[in-house]
Amino acid sequence: MTKEEILQKIIATLTADLALLTRAAMTAHAAATHEECIADNKYDTTGLEASYVAQGQANRAQDIRRALAGYRSLALRPFDEETPIRLTALVTIEADDGSRRQLFLGPEAGGLKVADDGQECLVITPGATLGRALLGKVCGDELQIGTGTARKTFTIIAVA
Repeated sequence: MTKEEILQKIIATLTADLALLTRAAMTAHAAATHEECIADNKYDTTGLEASYVAQGQANRAQDIRRALAGYRSLALRPFDEETPIRLTALVTIEADDGSRRQLFLGPEAGGLKVADDGQECLVITPGATLGRALLGKVCGDELQIGTGTARKTFTIIAVA
């Protein structure tokens, strides 16, 4: 997948997530304000619980709106093997066991996975441990993540 394709898939995924969460928030709001949710006594918290769910979904929808706006205005930068990694880099890393992972360094929506024809790309942000470790590195550099027995070593094998 190219960076342009990845960017379009991120935008499409966030757009679908936003639509789903918006509908869920409206449904939860309707449930919270429905006459059957009016408390019968001081121990009846059905309406309160429904309002918490509605607020949580509305907050998540707002986060997605912000991420979507960021990705829609994102300018993809070109990278080569000697360009230090920063935002919009598409990085392929290889672990000691030979497994490879493709990462897109984006401004928001860390943890989002996009796939095409069996190829998966994970979105990471500069605020994530792996994102911070990648910043400023170039192709061929090694990085270590974790501590003690959980420490893993990766080699940057491609940057685009």
